[in-house]
Amino acid sequence: MKISAASPIFARAATSLAASRVRELEGALRSGDIIFTRIPGAPFRQIADVTGTWTNHVGIIVGFDRSGAVVAESRVPLSCRTRIANFVKRSADGRVAVLRLSRPLSDEEVRRLQRAARCRLGRLYDTGFSLGSRRQFCSRFVHEVLQESTGVAVGEITTFRDLLERNPGTDLSLWNAWYFGRIPWGRNTITPASLYSSPELKVVFDGTLSRSVRQASLRGRTSYFRLRSLRGGTQAPPPRSDRCREP
Repeated sequence: MKISAASPIFARAATSLAASRVRELEGALRSGDIIFTRIPGAPFRQIADVTGTWTNHVGIIVGFDRSGAVVAESRVPLSCRTRIANFVKRSADGRVAVLRLSRPLSDEEVRRLQRAARCRLGRLYDTGFSLGSRRQFCSRFVHEVLQESTGVAVGEITTFRDLLERNPGTDLSLWNAWYFGRIPWGRNTITPASLYSSPELKVVFDGTLSRSVRQASLRGRTSYFRLRSLRGGTQAPPPRSDRCREP
């Protein structure tokens, strides 16, 4: 069962997480899978706080190459492609979740997915988190790429006012400083938390990644998966020269 922010077991999630090495998890990935992480530091930590969940960053698998799975993401300063290992290692305490549509993507949808992601690469990060901006931010990037390629809308478009009304105890000091004292209450946005709780998605993995040799376990709405049997999407990503520089 997928954990959502409204679930009574949500608060216990951090103490009952599955463990996996990156390569073991990577064998279960498909093109179109959505990868959730937690970036430490402001304002991303406050994004998680205001949405009442652990996650504040998200990317999407767009293909595979000799190095493994490739994630497309909107990050500071530019949207880019990133190796899965570099994507997940930025997450605080190794916390990672992988969700996917309840149906597999067709080969044509995978091609459209790669095309939609490629059209959004190299765009500046939108620090205002506005759906009306020409820039990108992570949850908008994934929402638009998946909707454009599959017709499925994941996540909820909301306003700053609605977000803060759902969490009335939120400390607004950082947001007041971030927006120079003028929080854009009516601005439309979309959050990683709303993608994470989308009923259109099922859980493939939700836990921590470890370098230990412990057996990987995958948690979903069905029984355990065989890691190597789930890899899908034969389309290779565009040339590596289009990617951002790896750290």
